[in-house]
Amino acid sequence: MALLKLTSPHAHSAQNTARVMQLVILATIPGLFALTLFFGWGSLINVTLSCMVAVGSEALVIRLRKRPIMFYLKDYSAILTAVLLGISLPPLAPWWIAVVGTSFAIIIAKNLYGGLGYNPFNPAMIGYVVLLISFPVQMTAWPAPAELYPSDMQVPGLWHSIQIVLPLLNPDTLSGVSETASGTIDAYTAATPLDTFKQNTGLLVDQFYKKELFFSQGTWAGLGWEWVNIGFLLGGLFLLYRKIFTWHAPLGMLLSLALCSVIFYDSGSSSSLGSPLFHLLSGATMFGAFFIITDPVTSATSNKGRLIYGALIGVLIFIIRSWGSYPDAIAFAVLLMNFAAPLIDNYTMPRTYGYSKSGVKSNKKRKEDQSDAR
Repeated sequence: MALLKLTSPHAHSAQNTARVMQLVILATIPGLFALTLFFGWGSLINVTLSCMVAVGSEALVIRLRKRPIMFYLKDYSAILTAVLLGISLPPLAPWWIAVVGTSFAIIIAKNLYGGLGYNPFNPAMIGYVVLLISFPVQMTAWPAPAELYPSDMQVPGLWHSIQIVLPLLNPDTLSGVSETASGTIDAYTAATPLDTFKQNTGLLVDQFYKKELFFSQGTWAGLGWEWVNIGFLLGGLFLLYRKIFTWHAPLGMLLSLALCSVIFYDSGSSSSLGSPLFHLLSGATMFGAFFIITDPVTSATSNKGRLIYGALIGVLIFIIRSWGSYPDAIAFAVLLMNFAAPLIDNYTMPRTYGYSKSGVKSNKKRKEDQSDAR
C-alpha cells in the first residue's frame, strides 16, 4: 500500500523547517558577499561569532528544559537568527557585541516564550534593538567602503580584521599600545548614506550628491550600499521563486516606502527627504523586505494581512528615517508591527464557510448541522 504525504493545498512540494531555514541562509550569500566586498571581512566574522554563540545558547536552554538537544538544533532556526543578526551588526564591531546580542536574541527573545513558533517578536531584531539602545557608539561605527579609504590606508585583511574584533589576538594590545595607535575600527569608520543625507542643511539634492563622495562615486543611493541591497534583492527573489514566502509583505513594504518618498521628494529641493531609489537601495531596505518582515511566526497570516503588514512597515520606516533619531529604521518598524500583527489577522483572516466574521454560525450552517444530526 502506497504511503501518501498530505500537504497544504497551497504548497507545491513538501518543505520541512530545516530545509526552509537552509534556503534562507543560502539566499543571504549575495548580500553578504557585497558587504564583504565593500566593507571588508567584518560581516563574515560577525556571522561566524553569532552562529557559535547561538548554537551554544540554544543548547544550554534546551538542556535546562531537559529536551533532546540535537533534535532542536537540527531545525537551523538558531543559526538563521544568528546569520540575520550578524549581517545587521556593523562590520568590525567588538566581539562582545555579537555575543551579547545573539545570546539575548536566542535566550530571551526566542526561548523565553517557548521556542520556535511561539515568539511574538522577531528575535534577531530584538537582539539588534537591545544592542542599538545599550551601545549606540559601537552600533553606529560602520566602516567606509574600501574605495573611500585614503591612498595610504589599506582595507584590513582577514587576520587584521580578526585582531580588531578580538583585541586579545593583537600583539599591540597585549604590549600595551593604545587602541587608536594600533589602527583599529576608529580609523575606518564613516557615516552611512542615510546618516549623511539626513545632515543635509541647505543644498539641493543634486548639489549634495556632487559634494559627498558616497553619492558622487555611487550610482543610485550611495557607494557600496546600493550593491548590498541589490544582493539581498537577488536573494529575496530566489526565495520567492522557491515559494518560501509570498510576495505580499515585501511588495507592500517596498511600494509604501517608495510612495512616501515620491510624495516627499519635492523635486530634489534642499528640504527633500530623498528619492525613491535612495530609500529603496540604502540601509537595510532589501534585507528587511525579504529576510526580516517575511518571518512567518511574527508577521500577519493571511495574504491580505501580509500586504497591510508590509505596507505599514514601509510607512514606519520612512517616518523614522525622515523625522526620527535613527537614520535606518527596519528593526523598530518591524517590532512595532509585530505588536499589530494579531490585530491585522483579526480583521483580515478569511471567513470560515458557514460562520460570520465574529465566529458565529450562520442560519444556513446551523440548519445543515441540525439536518446532519437527525
